[in-house]
Amino acid sequence: MTNDRMALVELIEQGADSDLVREMLAFAAERMMDIEIEAKTGVPAGARSAARLNHRNGYRERGWDTRAGRIDLAIPKLRKGSYFPSFLEPRRTAEKALAAVIQEDYVHGLSTRSVNDMVKAMGASGVSKSQVSRLVAEIDERVNAFLARPIEGEWPYLWIDATYLKVREGGRIVSTAAIIAVGVNTDGRREVLGVATGPSEAEPFWKAFLRSLADRGLRGVKLVIADDHKGLRAAASKVFAASLQRCRVHWMRNALAHAAPKQRPAVIAMIKTIFARETAEAAHQQWEQSPKPCARSFPS
Repeated sequence: MTNDRMALVELIEQGADSDLVREMLAFAAERMMDIEIEAKTGVPAGARSAARLNHRNGYRERGWDTRAGRIDLAIPKLRKGSYFPSFLEPRRTAEKALAAVIQEDYVHGLSTRSVNDMVKAMGASGVSKSQVSRLVAEIDERVNAFLARPIEGEWPYLWIDATYLKVREGGRIVSTAAIIAVGVNTDGRREVLGVATGPSEAEPFWKAFLRSLADRGLRGVKLVIADDHKGLRAAASKVFAASLQRCRVHWMRNALAHAAPKQRPAVIAMIKTIFARETAEAAHQQWEQSPKPCARSFPS
């Protein structure tokens, strides 16, 4: 999986708690174990058939440490022989393969081919086309339910970030904007509220995305934190009547562009101490007291 395709999952994990990604990883891992066990027993769980080769015999617990946190797996046991999930074998890229499938479903829906590639990357064998198709439908249903769920309560703070992904459309590889919205409610809980894609970051795209959040129940937004994008600023004002604040990360990048490479570590340290202040007055005071690494280049 390329770095730009991994960016969306990283945005989701960094923007809010990783419960969402962890839940999807756990669900996909459970389904993969069911498919592998079905291949060993010859029939689905609970089915009566003369073609049965083996029987299930309970479960054993095992932890799986992933980028989204620890997942408690219930690994099926067999009456005859043993079973160990192929995706837990050393050097398997199972976690990345699962994350790739999840992010693809966020962006433009799943394909049977992508899930089949995931199954191969996880080392599973003997998986039929119908089983892959069923897994596609189950993952797709869960992701769509998450993206369309009602948003309840008030969310005064809304963080929005974006990245560009390479996707296939009509037989061509095109660049698509993928945006994610993370909200903080009045209880201080963070949650991924929405994900969307579009051809560009123009105002109509931003407005349609924010309106889709409002239609699902998002209300009480007072401050939108994002890059200083004119289209986003206008859309946030029209849809939520909210103010826009520059994201620290984007602001820092813009500031460092004006500093020489040798000066940047000192500039970063100075700005971070200012950002760490809890009030505007304390931040201004810290600015006055801080040494100015670029004073000679940019005299006040």
